[in-house]
Amino acid sequence: MTENGRKIREQILGLLASPDYRPLDKSELAKALGRKSGVRMRLNQALRELERAGEIARIRKNRYVLPAEADLVTGTLSIHQAGYGFLITEKPGESDIFVAAENTGTAMHGDRVVVRISRNQPYARAKGRQEGRVIRILERAHDTIVGTLQHSRNFHYVVPDDPRIVHDVYVRPVKDRRSQTAATVGDKVVVRLDPWESRHVNPEGDIIEILGPASAPGVDMLSITRKYHLPTEFPGDVIDQANRISETVDSQKLEGREDLRKEFIITVDPDDARDFDDAIHVEKIDNGGWRLGVHIADVAAYVEPGSALDREAYRRGNSVYLPDRVIPMLPERLSNGVCSLNPEVDRLTRSVFIQVDKNGVARSARFARSVIRSAHRLTYKQAYAILKSSPRNKLSEQVHVAWELASLLRRKRFEHGSLDLDFPEVKVRLDEIGKPVHLERIENDESHQLIEECMLAANEAVARELKKRAIPTVYRVHENPDPEKLAEYREFALSFDYKVGDLTHRPELQRLLASIRGKPEEQALKIGLLKSLKRARYAPQPLGHYGLAKPNYLHFTSPIRRYADLVVHRALAKHDGKYQSRTDMGQIASIAEHISTTERTAADAEIEAVRTKKLEFFQRQLDERNPQVFRAAIVDVRNYGLVVELPDVLITGLVHVSSLMDDFYVFEPAQRRLIGRRSRKRFSVGDEVRVFIVRVDAFKRQVDFAITSEMPNKTDRSKRQPRIASSSGRNRRRD
Repeated sequence: MTENGRKIREQILGLLASPDYRPLDKSELAKALGRKSGVRMRLNQALRELERAGEIARIRKNRYVLPAEADLVTGTLSIHQAGYGFLITEKPGESDIFVAAENTGTAMHGDRVVVRISRNQPYARAKGRQEGRVIRILERAHDTIVGTLQHSRNFHYVVPDDPRIVHDVYVRPVKDRRSQTAATVGDKVVVRLDPWESRHVNPEGDIIEILGPASAPGVDMLSITRKYHLPTEFPGDVIDQANRISETVDSQKLEGREDLRKEFIITVDPDDARDFDDAIHVEKIDNGGWRLGVHIADVAAYVEPGSALDREAYRRGNSVYLPDRVIPMLPERLSNGVCSLNPEVDRLTRSVFIQVDKNGVARSARFARSVIRSAHRLTYKQAYAILKSSPRNKLSEQVHVAWELASLLRRKRFEHGSLDLDFPEVKVRLDEIGKPVHLERIENDESHQLIEECMLAANEAVARELKKRAIPTVYRVHENPDPEKLAEYREFALSFDYKVGDLTHRPELQRLLASIRGKPEEQALKIGLLKSLKRARYAPQPLGHYGLAKPNYLHFTSPIRRYADLVVHRALAKHDGKYQSRTDMGQIASIAEHISTTERTAADAEIEAVRTKKLEFFQRQLDERNPQVFRAAIVDVRNYGLVVELPDVLITGLVHVSSLMDDFYVFEPAQRRLIGRRSRKRFSVGDEVRVFIVRVDAFKRQVDFAITSEMPNKTDRSKRQPRIASSSGRNRRRD
């Protein structure tokens, strides 16, 4: 921003804040500020920027005021599929604002809007929170939607895939303009929306792409890529630049690097991993401690700042992992080729060497540009098998020594207040045409924990070093939760009959997490806790990581798939004087905001993709009339049925009360249970049952189950074995 532009903004804000100010339009503001017509365009630009930033607001007759003076709030609208929504405000510490369905206007999910606070509304009175009405849309989240083409007697319309878009979209031409192919009813299509001015009529648009029949292989995942605007191809200049990079390490690139090719360095990754960006080497030292070497692919050696590769990596922000495909941040020539730490080939790396004493305390850290030659590539399953047997050779000895250190680091981390927020992962195994054939739960065993602790140690060491040297970079932050949110969560935990104290005290929260481990309600309570915590994000300041209980933390260990790590690598290059480009805090703040957004988009797309395939898996069982029986835990009881979770496939569904045909069941809200009037059979939270699928609603993304006639005995909670929770594998290592 120019100095003149900043001055105009300050003048506008000063005028609007003056005690005798009355709402003025553009022309009146220009006169009041003494600005001549020749410079009015700068005034118009300043007004647009201030309004977009939420610092001023337009009211009736296009007059401008400070938002607070007119009970106006700017934020992002989050719509529930029932039609109502919440405004997520942009000012830290402010509560969300409820927006009734009739007050959303033509705003859609994700739009940036201005809401006027309403007084004495029913919801506000009942819930003790603010309620509002959308009065202006500042910015549409998207100008396209993905959905299924349908036809009535007189017109075509598209039913959006996103149930939070509650209006069908009328469409005129039903052709893909590029191919001129006619769309048919049942096709998945992409629609560009026209301006939508009135809630009393449905939105309209044009079909701009036909994805194919909704049931065709691959169309479901393609629809998700379009819905979340994920790039599926690299621009030509990016591919050209990648193709000019040698697939082998040039000898000139080895100059000034520490040669580690004779060290016994290994990688440990999932069975289906295609890129390997981290490797480790651990050895015992004379004082009873360890020397940990963490070696990370030196992506910065190939991706120059400002280059086509860099611009595209920044735009994508991260790789996205869907069940049937990977949308990489970097072209395959780099991500699976010269940057991937494949065994028995030379690779450029960034190394962190950490001296850890016998008590698990990091005493020193050293950083180096290096070259390695990985000795072995292990899968998690192979590493786990090694850990479960006695050391027999150099490889197994290395794995056992690494686990000896990692287990100590893990124990010390939890002693220092780290929270056990790991979730298991369910991998959807597909056949050759992309149909789900098996759901596999991946456990967070010692092999996962081994790598996780080494990566955490490296991330923390780099964060401490860059902070100490005041080198601008992107930190990974997880701010302290709001006490009010934790108080609400405490009430939720109490409803499960747990003794819960003040959860603002970290030891009490740790105690609760330990007490629910392995219980049927563990998943529900952990999800509830995550909703009560703030979301981890990227920031230009080291604000600390609440979940990990670390004051300094960043992401350094995955530059192949995260742009944040590439930024950190470049900052570390400044540390050793090899990289002189200027990066100011404004740039870092902009990068942090952007990649926080791309990360959320990727996470939402991955979650939806996995759930879509799970629903398809259950639908296939229905179609084949051969439903599988699953063990389930009752996690909630309502007057209309039992909410159950299937721990082996990590999906939640409903057993409707009408399916309990052996008796008439009465709901007892105080005890949160259903009880048979004749048999006195009880269904309570925490009970374990066996269920099979009876209905799938792909649009609402809901499943219904029924309980098998074979009823297991109620399990004594005190005798239940802990269920091992896992992190979600390669792409969900500890935050």
